[in-house]
Amino acid sequence: MSNPTVVIAGAGLAGATVATELREHGFEGRILLLGAEEHHPYIRPPLSKEYLKGEGGIEQADVHPADWYTDNAVEFVPGVEAGSFEPGAHDLFVSDAGRITYDSLVLATGATARPLGVPGSGHGAVFTLRTREDSAWLRSAIEVGGRRVVVVGSGWIGLEVAAAARGYGNDVTVIGHSAVPLSGAIGRELGGVFERLHRDNGVDFRNGAGVVGVDGGEEQAVVLTTGERIPADVVIAGVGAVPNSQVAERSGLRVADGVLTDKGMRTSIDDVYAVGDVANPFLPAIGRHLRSEHWANAITTGKVAAHAILGERASYDDIPYFYTDQYDLGMEYSGYAPLAAGAQVVYRGDTESRQFIAFWLR
Repeated sequence: MSNPTVVIAGAGLAGATVATELREHGFEGRILLLGAEEHHPYIRPPLSKEYLKGEGGIEQADVHPADWYTDNAVEFVPGVEAGSFEPGAHDLFVSDAGRITYDSLVLATGATARPLGVPGSGHGAVFTLRTREDSAWLRSAIEVGGRRVVVVGSGWIGLEVAAAARGYGNDVTVIGHSAVPLSGAIGRELGGVFERLHRDNGVDFRNGAGVVGVDGGEEQAVVLTTGERIPADVVIAGVGAVPNSQVAERSGLRVADGVLTDKGMRTSIDDVYAVGDVANPFLPAIGRHLRSEHWANAITTGKVAAHAILGERASYDDIPYFYTDQYDLGMEYSGYAPLAAGAQVVYRGDTESRQFIAFWLR
C-alpha cells in the first residue's frame, strides 16, 4: 500500500489525536479529518470549567492552532457528517452526498447530550452542555448573576455547572435522582463531600427527586415528581450523553452502548476503528468492555487506534483518569469506576478538610 488514506469521521479530541499520532510516528499517507461542526477540534473540559466560569476565551479549548492542520497535511473538512460506509468497497458516504474511499476508517463520532425529555423541556431557557455553542449560550445566561438557576442532574457536569453558576452570584438548585450526588460514581461518603462543598457555597439540593415537566408560563418553573415547583430563569439538563453510533448501526458493526472494539480499537469489520466517546473498548485489565466519556479516554483511544493502523501492537492498557474543579476544590480520579461498587474505601487524610486521598480496595 504505497499511499494509504485514513479517513477520520469526527473531529473532536479523539479524532484529532489519531491524526496527530499518525503524523508524529511517520505516517506519510493521506489523512482526512471530517467534522460535523464548523470548528477545528477542541477539548471539552473548559466548556464546563474555565471558559464557563469566565476564565479566558474559548480558544483555550483548541487542540491545535488552526495552521497545524495545514502544516501537517491533515485535510480538515468542517460541516460534514458521515452517513454510512460500505465495507467491501471501503467507501464512506457523507452528508453532502459525497463518497470517500478509505484504506482505514476511524469512527470518532462522539456522543450527544441526552435531552431532558419532559413536557416543556424544549423551551429556550432550557440548556444542555456539549458543544462550544452550548457553553457560550450558557455562559451568557448565567454570567449576569442574580438569576434562578436549576440544574437537573447531580453528576459531574451538573455539579461543575452549579459551581460556575454560583460563582456568578446566581441562586442555584440541583435536582438529582440519587440520595447523594455522585454516589453512583464515587460512593455516598465521597459524594457527600461534594454535596457539603456545594451547600457551603449556597447551593440548594433536591435529592431523590425527578422532573416531570418544565412549566414555561408567566413564571417558568421546574416541576418535580414530588409536586414541588421550583421557579427557574435558567434550566440546565446534565443527565448524561448518548453515543453517536448511528453510522456503525447502519453499516453493520457490532454495537452495544457504543461501538464494540477489541483492545486495539478495532471494530467487528476489518480496517474500521472506533475511538473516543462512541467507542466501547475491551479493557484487558478488567476483562470486559467499558465505555468512557472523559478527556483522557479520548487521547488514549486515539493513540491506540493510530498505532494499530500503523501495524504495530496496540492495546488499551492505560488506567482511566478524569478530574474535576469545583470552587476551590480539585479532584483527580484514576481507576475503573465499575469496580468501586462494594469495595472498601480507605482514606489518607481528612475528608472534613477536603485534603485526602481515597483508595478503593478489594
